[in-house]
Amino acid sequence: MKGLRRYGSLGDGGVRLELTPTAASPLAIDVAESAETRIQRLISENPVIIFSCSSCCMCHVMKRLLSTIGVHPTVIELEEDEMTALKARNANNDSSSSSSVVYGSPALYIGGACVGGLESLVALHLSNNLVPMLVEVGALRNELLIS
Repeated sequence: MKGLRRYGSLGDGGVRLELTPTAASPLAIDVAESAETRIQRLISENPVIIFSCSSCCMCHVMKRLLSTIGVHPTVIELEEDEMTALKARNANNDSSSSSSVVYGSPALYIGGACVGGLESLVALHLSNNLVPMLVEVGALRNELLIS
């Protein structure tokens, strides 16, 4: 990864990493970029991304479920004006009658498509459709799965 420096092991077994901001970084912030444009860019650049408000317990549950499968999503905590932009984006893209389109937080996107909130994620998992979807977008490698 560009701009990523490894600093060695920590006492608890973790590794401390430092991100050096670069213009090419996918999480770089361009002040001239609108919230809608930034959200669209992040969705298109990340195979699994969760948009959430800070300290959202449902987002925590989503992250835990995905991490037990072996996927570590990008999580973006949005401010109130950015949540409004996300809601507007979802409303504009709601061309189907699907109930999985999310108008609030947390909002999960897999492969650029809005999956929905926690209820939609759990439904995908229980119907055995989540893992194939994650494999299809490259967020999970097929050879790691047990048949």
